[in-house]
Amino acid sequence: MLTLVTAFGLTGLGITFLTFNSQWQASKLRTQLRRVDSESFQVADQFRSFMRQLNEALYHYGRSHTQPDVTAFAKLSNELNLWIDAQKLKLITNQEKVVMGQIDAEYDNYLSAAKELLIRLEAIGEASATMDEYTALRKVSQRLADLGLALSRAHLVSRDIVLAEADHAITELRILGLVSLGLLFVFALALGAIVHRDMIVPLRLRLVESESLRERQEKLVSLGVLAAGVAHEIRNPLTAIKAALFIQQKKIQPGTQEAADSQLIEREIIRLERIVNDFLLFAHPGDSKLAFVSADAPVREIQALLAPQLAEDNIQLLLLETSTIPILMDGDQIKQVLINLIRNAAEAIDDGGVIKLRVRSDRRRLHQQNTEVVILEVEDNGKGMTAEVQKRLFDPFFTTKDTGTGLGLSIAARIVQSHRGELEYQTAPGVGTTFGIVLPVGIGEVQGRVV
Repeated sequence: MLTLVTAFGLTGLGITFLTFNSQWQASKLRTQLRRVDSESFQVADQFRSFMRQLNEALYHYGRSHTQPDVTAFAKLSNELNLWIDAQKLKLITNQEKVVMGQIDAEYDNYLSAAKELLIRLEAIGEASATMDEYTALRKVSQRLADLGLALSRAHLVSRDIVLAEADHAITELRILGLVSLGLLFVFALALGAIVHRDMIVPLRLRLVESESLRERQEKLVSLGVLAAGVAHEIRNPLTAIKAALFIQQKKIQPGTQEAADSQLIEREIIRLERIVNDFLLFAHPGDSKLAFVSADAPVREIQALLAPQLAEDNIQLLLLETSTIPILMDGDQIKQVLINLIRNAAEAIDDGGVIKLRVRSDRRRLHQQNTEVVILEVEDNGKGMTAEVQKRLFDPFFTTKDTGTGLGLSIAARIVQSHRGELEYQTAPGVGTTFGIVLPVGIGEVQGRVV
């Protein structure tokens, strides 16, 4: 997520840079183009101006024979020579350099023709020079004028180079802009997908889970009220039946059929009492009396209590791993959950099975935050559970036993939830099942003691 946002930001900065760079390049190219246009026109005009002034100085000298004309000619010819040398430094294309070389060579011819003309003009004295005297000079001047136009045309090639560079730069900027926009679009789609995956989907799932939990809680409350009502209605006549049976048993001779029947009735009354008690416990689990207890204390007590009973059925109850981390819990309620899980494990095991108990520390996500936890595990090597059974495992009154009430795991889950924990499981048909009571390490939440 952070990498994508960084890439998104860098791409935006890149586009901003390209925008400012394109403006700078455009300004630079406009300046170059104006300079090239200006120089293209100035070259021909300056060269023609020099040649016109040189020729005028010679023509005027031919008519007046005054020394200032010769001086002016010498000064202008020197300036033109310097101008030609300066232009050589500004040349860009090979064609310009070739033309300027021709101008330089032809200008030497022009100076030679002008020198010969001055000698002839001095020789004729005060007489005015005829046009024939200027024939050679005019020819050289015309060739220089033509070369000046050729230099101007060659200089325009620089304009084409600038325009070509501008077109190339614009093409590159256009491609970079399109690529950057494409990357922004891709990053935006990726960012949207990540936001949808990491924020919207989990939020939607939490909303669905919250709604399901609310509906489940409402059902449990309704079932609890119903169960409490039924249990109370059954308890009163059941107490009367039990009292009447106790009176009758005093009158029955041991070993008779009547005694056997009364024992059967007594066992069924006890079973009904257990069912009533389960109903009442499901309806009102009772407040947890929390105290700091060593995590392995309830596991050790239950292992010592049930191991001899399970050994009679050839089932081993082993405590493999322990932890003494203090946990805020109601020891009696957690032992009730452990008894329920161990009995379920024993019923799922064939003769000669093993039930393993563990107490281990871990770090889990509970109530939307990572926290240190202790896990009390009950592992068996029994039949495991099918997918159909797993779907309804914690539903009230769902059971796979002929004589079960289907409330044991529901009550166990509610007790663990009252401890701000979770009851989790892993199972595989034919391999076995492992239940885990996940409890947060809540040191410092209330006053208590380690026992």
